Amino acid sequence: MPTISPEPTHSDQRESHQARELAESFGSDPERYDRARPSYPAAMVDAIVAASPGPEIVDVGIGTGIAARQFRAAGCRVLGVEVDARMAEWARKHGFEVEVSAFEAWEPAGRIFDAVISGQTWHWVDPVAGAVKAAKVLRPGGRLAVFWNSGQPPTELARAFAEVYQRVVPDSLAARWAAGATTAYASPSTKASEGIRAADGFGDPEQWSFDWERSYTRDEWLDQLPTTGGHAQFSSATQEEVLAGIGAAIDAAGGSFTVRFTTTVLTAVRN
Repeated sequence: MPTISPEPTHSDQRESHQARELAESFGSDPERYDRARPSYPAAMVDAIVAASPGPEIVDVGIGTGIAARQFRAAGCRVLGVEVDARMAEWARKHGFEVEVSAFEAWEPAGRIFDAVISGQTWHWVDPVAGAVKAAKVLRPGGRLAVFWNSGQPPTELARAFAEVYQRVVPDSLAARWAAGATTAYASPSTKASEGIRAADGFGDPEQWSFDWERSYTRDEWLDQLPTTGGHAQFSSATQEEVLAGIGAAIDAAGGSFTVRFTTTVLTAVRN
């Protein structure tokens, strides 16, 4: 049961990049998003930086700057492109230059970069148009690297979480996600790979994986749940009922637990 995962690639019958109202729901509480969302393994950041020809980076969907801060700490100069002005303003508070635009419509004004990155966001970008734009702004040898976290709590606790969703919101994306229904989630990296190949500006895409762990207390887990796509459109009452049920399950399991994460990177080099 992936409990911190790529967001669903379908919202009703649309591709995720067409579901703008869901994509733009995350900015409703940027402070919580920045505080509660997991970051990315240092080994991944180091690998992308080492495989790029220089330090100039565009972060597509910079959000509050979670990934951008890690790349800046690794010596990169990061420009953000962000569709949500609320998220953009939060990233600016952390010292980033951010231009508010959907990436597909963004005007680079002749600027060229060494890498285009996107953390937990590329599924909200049209996979072909996004890859075409990335090829336009990358220098030859530049790297496109898009990545997602997927997390797995202990099996018994995952089962208890699924029971809460089935009881409270049985027809929701969150319930299908918690039950491990793979039909609710097409692989974001597969979509990205298809888009890169269709853009015809890159070499063959590669997939990298990085495994890591993070421990959560009850309060930390409940803090991050409302920032995920499966919860963003619940009513306040429904949200409270879900959180109460999940909190009770964590209490019964001892009050804390460890999530096993895999961060998947889909990457390709500009011809």
